[in-house]
Amino acid sequence: MESWAGRSRARSATSDSTSVTLEFAVPETGRVVTIRFMTTSQLLVAFMTDGHVLREDQLAQAAAAANAWNTEQLIPMLSVWDVRGPHPCLAGVCVLPLTSRMAPQDFDRLAGDWAERARQMFTRCQEVFHF
Repeated sequence: MESWAGRSRARSATSDSTSVTLEFAVPETGRVVTIRFMTTSQLLVAFMTDGHVLREDQLAQAAAAANAWNTEQLIPMLSVWDVRGPHPCLAGVCVLPLTSRMAPQDFDRLAGDWAERARQMFTRCQEVFHF
């Protein structure tokens, strides 16, 4: 994970004993997507957000946008979250079982795919739904 972070197009990267956090500029939106890779007892989790806080009147539309994205992409990964604070946001989540074995270059491709999906997802949400 850390080696991929070093080779990625991340604007900045930080790590601690349990996670690696990367930031990617998304020129199409003028925002920054933050991807935090962390582990649970069984999973590698990538949590993604562009930091945009949703207003109360945007929640239903954001939930519909997440449902549409997940259905179109066939990979459920976008949802409305209310994590780490009093304000909901759109967040993407990808997981991989820790028991998975893959070569570093295969992980690089997978993590790069997750980062690209995050860029596409948040760009679509801003362009189509204006959040």
